[in-house]
Amino acid sequence: MKFSLFIHMERTDPAEDQRKLYDEMIDLCKIADAGGMHAIWSGEHHAMNFTIAPNPMLTLVDLAHHTRNVRLGTGTVMAPLWHPLRLAGEAAMTDLMTGGRLELGVARGAYMFEYERMHPGLDAWNAGQMMRELIPAVEALWQGDYTHDGQFWKFPKSTSAPMPVQEGGPPIWVAARDPNSHEFAVSHGYNVQVTPLHLGDEEVEKLMGHFNAACEKFAKVPRPKIMLLRHTYVAADEADAERGAVEVNRFYNYFGAWFKNERDISMGLIKPLTEDEIAAHPFYSPAAMRANNVIGPAAEVIARLKRYEELGYDEYSFWIDTGMSFARKKASLERFIAEVMPAFA
Repeated sequence: MKFSLFIHMERTDPAEDQRKLYDEMIDLCKIADAGGMHAIWSGEHHAMNFTIAPNPMLTLVDLAHHTRNVRLGTGTVMAPLWHPLRLAGEAAMTDLMTGGRLELGVARGAYMFEYERMHPGLDAWNAGQMMRELIPAVEALWQGDYTHDGQFWKFPKSTSAPMPVQEGGPPIWVAARDPNSHEFAVSHGYNVQVTPLHLGDEEVEKLMGHFNAACEKFAKVPRPKIMLLRHTYVAADEADAERGAVEVNRFYNYFGAWFKNERDISMGLIKPLTEDEIAAHPFYSPAAMRANNVIGPAAEVIARLKRYEELGYDEYSFWIDTGMSFARKKASLERFIAEVMPAFA
């Protein structure tokens, strides 16, 4: 099982300096590269200081100048916001500028907040249909002349300009949750990204079950890869793990608030949650985060990840976005590299 870092620039307080936050994100990526991680993933979000990532291609091109060995992945681009020609060309240019290190992850998007602003009237169903039309079109454009006459896009004979460095184009990953998404990805030979979010390992097993069922259904297609993305905190001791659980719980309360899209947003920041609101959440709690996410001392993290490896996951992505301080993120990542990864060498 390979290991990667999933990271964005997080800003939760208007007093935080954007340049400093970006530099700290780059420093964490340098640690991941020097420590032997396989890849770094960064996604796309708009008008949200909670996750500042307007175009992952820009981030990855910059990261290529700060790293030497890691693969550089979009985790993920939002399909409804891209024209096939634009995505094919920008991804190919990114592949060229990064020396053939690009991995292209695509999703339908998650936040109604973004749909309302970037594609009014869009819902999750149609966003998923757009994703299913977009990805094969991008793949075809990487092969040469291609004419498209679809439900969402139509264009005459065109070719990606430039062409990708990697033969056949960068590896494609699809963010999948339901069985239909797994079947779409596997039937086309695309790799799969999954995340159980705040749920426990029963969800990890369920998602692998969807993937395995799709592989059995399309047995003639070579088995793609599957990556598991989880919030991870490698603690110095049990007290530190408990503190990490409190911090991850706060993160998920804000994540849920953004997802519900009911609170006032000003200057890219959501109206702060009160401590009473956080304590009263019906299923987010520090205890749930401690049990469900990968939070604990190194030995506990190793045991958890060994189970994921046994289930068949090809890659485990360390989701470091937690609202924690840079110092705490750095310490956790360094413990992961020094104490956890060697157990899988």
